[in-house]
Amino acid sequence: MNTASYELLAASQQVLSLLAAFVGGLVIAGALIWAVRVGMKVMDQEEPRPAPEDQPKLPETGAVHEMREMREPDEIAKVSRDGERLMPYQLRHAATRTGKDQQRRRWLPGSSGGFGSGGPGHV
Repeated sequence: MNTASYELLAASQQVLSLLAAFVGGLVIAGALIWAVRVGMKVMDQEEPRPAPEDQPKLPETGAVHEMREMREPDEIAKVSRDGERLMPYQLRHAATRTGKDQQRRRWLPGSSGGFGSGGPGHV
């Protein structure tokens, strides 16, 4: 074979590769267009988005702020073995109540170190 025939074979392979890439691009573009149309149909079937007047609003009293309080355990009355048992309706809904002392406990430097904190511990 001479050089001319090699050039002819190389050119024909490039044309086939170019044609395959073009057809592959058309397939991918068609698939993307189809996916967008299906997505639009699905969005049309969904419920409409809420209007601005349907959005939640602040209460008339204004914004609600965080409330901090010290809590203490709410003890349950002890019942003897021969006494009546407590029924669920006799229990309160929370296991804690507002504490009498509302002063926050503060950490005292040098009093203790937590495990793994690198502190010296009790000194």
